[in-house]
Amino acid sequence: MIRTRIRDLREDRDWTQKELADRLKISRSAYSAYENGANAPPLEILIALADLYRVSVDYLLFRTDFPGMMR
Repeated sequence: MIRTRIRDLREDRDWTQKELADRLKISRSAYSAYENGANAPPLEILIALADLYRVSVDYLLFRTDFPGMMR
């Protein structure tokens, strides 16, 4: 389910997969595999995505519907 959340967040910002992959310093194909559900993103990528989108990791993982950071 994380794939839908990260896709929606990316599309809300009108970023391409390539643009997001560049921000994460990974290949577009690696990012695409996360978004397509072929691979689960590792913890360091989850944290980077949460920081980039200014949401909690719990939000990315559908543990909450509240996107705010818990800091």
